[in-house]
Amino acid sequence: MKVHYIQHVPFENLGSMAESFATMGHTISVTRVYEKTDFPRLADFDWLVIMGGPMGVHDEDDYPWLKPEKLFIQTAIDHGKIILGVCLGAQLIAHVLGADVYQNSHREIGWFDIHPCAQAADTIFSSILARDLRVFHWHADTFDIPDGAVPLAQSAACRNQGFVKDDRIAGFQFHLETTRESARRLIENCKDELDGSCYVQSEEQILSHPEYFTRINQIMHSVLNAMGAQE
Repeated sequence: MKVHYIQHVPFENLGSMAESFATMGHTISVTRVYEKTDFPRLADFDWLVIMGGPMGVHDEDDYPWLKPEKLFIQTAIDHGKIILGVCLGAQLIAHVLGADVYQNSHREIGWFDIHPCAQAADTIFSSILARDLRVFHWHADTFDIPDGAVPLAQSAACRNQGFVKDDRIAGFQFHLETTRESARRLIENCKDELDGSCYVQSEEQILSHPEYFTRINQIMHSVLNAMGAQE
């Protein structure tokens, strides 16, 4: 399968997904919108992954590439591609599908549990989201669940942590792809967001449990296997 991903900032790449896709035998291509808006032809990819970033979906004046990116995502949806969005990527998918995206009541950064919604049991993620999971977060915005999509999980800080539509289009507010190294890059580039508020952990708290990263990366591998089986 041919995987294409969109990267919004230099310090947020595929993370553990790169190794998972390679293990699965998929090829990988990338559009780095902060360098050039060179989206591929529809025939050149089967699966679109949309990564995170510190900007918001409404920041088109500051990031003019957002407008063509949204059009590209809409086209990929309309043509039946497998689509996975992480954090900003999930917000962009929700926005394109007509849902509201807005500032969350709390900034959520660090390791916090997500609790699966009952509806998740009827999706391709049923075995993956069968229990509470401690996952990594780094976001201030959130989204409403798009029409026709199934809510997947929630946390104490954020009511909508994920959704899936037609078992083909998925958005996760949380990060399963983050490695200890990519978490360090996030901290280096966005350290001003570690403001000590209720749901924001310190650098030490984020990095002091390497086993947490191993576990979420294993979960992400399971997510990719589940989505890839839909092709």
